[in-house]
Amino acid sequence: MRITVTVPGTLLICLLAPAAVALAQNRPPTAAVAPQENPLSAHNKAIYSGVKAILLRSAEKMPEENYGFKPTDAVRSFGQVVGHVADAQYIFCSIVRGEKNPAPGIEKTKTSKADLIAALKDAFAYCDKAYDSLTDASAVQMVKLMGGDTPKLGALATNNIHTVEHYGNLVTYMRLKNIVPPTSEPEFMQQMMKK
Repeated sequence: MRITVTVPGTLLICLLAPAAVALAQNRPPTAAVAPQENPLSAHNKAIYSGVKAILLRSAEKMPEENYGFKPTDAVRSFGQVVGHVADAQYIFCSIVRGEKNPAPGIEKTKTSKADLIAALKDAFAYCDKAYDSLTDASAVQMVKLMGGDTPKLGALATNNIHTVEHYGNLVTYMRLKNIVPPTSEPEFMQQMMKK
């Protein structure tokens, strides 16, 4: 059997592995782990919850005056990346929910920190329903994504990968502004792992 790991997938593993190791070292041993209902969809939802938390934390940490910052003219500004991620939540999750994409055009219409954070929270609330409704049985139902067929679980996993890809952009922008990104904040990561 051949396993292929993509660059975004590797990034996700690199982001979450240190936190998982730290968490495992701080937990007392348990006699037995109860089997989880819907382990595939539950795991994908757990990843989504973590990614959502670090994206919201990033948006909150960046000062308003830096929302227009771009390292070069060829890339999106910090605020545009936040808006793009919000728009993408609607794209992926409307497919899984079997709905027409509401297509709010956040990246092109919102510029202030408050408006972008509110729009990002709304987008995640929309996506929460897609992740919450997924079971391992429904995860294999096929949907159209980017011109091809993919299982619902695949569409939501792609959403996670896409969001992590853009978290990487935000990390760079934050570092250039001497702001510590969420995944480098030990207290934030410990709180996140307790959820």
